[in-house]
Amino acid sequence: MALLPSFIRPTRRMTKRPARPAHRPPAGDEAVLDAPDDRLSPALVAAGRGEYAVAAGLLAETRAAADWEHRDRYARRLAGFARSRPEWYEEWRAAGPEDAGALLVGAQLAVDRAWPSPARAEVLREVSPLITAAARADDRDPVPWRIALDHARGTRAGHRYFEELWEAAVRRAPHHYGCHVAALRYLAASWHGSHRECFDFADRAAQDAPADSLVQALPARAAFGYLTDGCGATVPRARLDAAADRAMALSARLPAADPAPAEVRNKLLYLLLRLERFEDARGQLPLIGPYATSFPWDRFSEDPLGHFLRLREHLETAAPRTVLAGLLEAPPEPGGGHGGHVRAADH
Repeated sequence: MALLPSFIRPTRRMTKRPARPAHRPPAGDEAVLDAPDDRLSPALVAAGRGEYAVAAGLLAETRAAADWEHRDRYARRLAGFARSRPEWYEEWRAAGPEDAGALLVGAQLAVDRAWPSPARAEVLREVSPLITAAARADDRDPVPWRIALDHARGTRAGHRYFEELWEAAVRRAPHHYGCHVAALRYLAASWHGSHRECFDFADRAAQDAPADSLVQALPARAAFGYLTDGCGATVPRARLDAAADRAMALSARLPAADPAPAEVRNKLLYLLLRLERFEDARGQLPLIGPYATSFPWDRFSEDPLGHFLRLREHLETAAPRTVLAGLLEAPPEPGGGHGGHVRAADH
């Protein structure tokens, strides 16, 4: 597969490393898992009462503001709610069959439902019209195209078709993080064990992205894939450190103790621990604050919040290298490791 050449641009390098905050993390009983932000929380509370208007309004706001990163995150969370409360979504869809937000959540929901199926590729092909409808609802919106990229990976689509989707996605939002993660996962699945392709794509994308873009964390995601895959050629340590440095620079630019960048910081914490950069890892704890995320800790434990808390506690000990050793290795995945992704939400 060509390495998505439409996104390769001249390199810009960042050399300054951020200073580490000096204050300590909050107490363990303050930690929460996958906390919604202040905008999503009211929508989920209302959804719990069976009301969809707040969720519809939230997605309409993100659409009007072209706030695609938040729109993507909110659509995922609302689709997750709809999986457990399908009648809530069905009422929303019936009331507004042409509502762009309802169509977007419906497309995400359909992919989520199909993903765990043993016949994933066949089931996913049946939901293609829902993704098309979401894309047609607003031609500016890259989020349906991110869903389409995930869909293409799940259906084992060919490289040419995937690149057509990719080009359509980046025309709408050149630095949309979700689309880049989808492309990275497709590369990982297509070139299983060949991590150079993943790092090359992630590094080029990050070099082209603004300094405060979440795409700056894409090389760290490639490093996570390499460190948890267990196959393929060795990636030089310098490249892993560079990925961590870039993600640390991004983390320093984003609001501290904020749920929006929490997943990026939780993933960075794992990377720093694997690289035994314990002081840098400690410096991320106050930036993470109380916001633990399921990814990446659900790769290592059925209790991701408890796993995060154990890691955080051990990191504060005098000799974390010995204590942490058994907490950072992922068990084999039934679906085949780096490209398997067997969990419904793991796409």
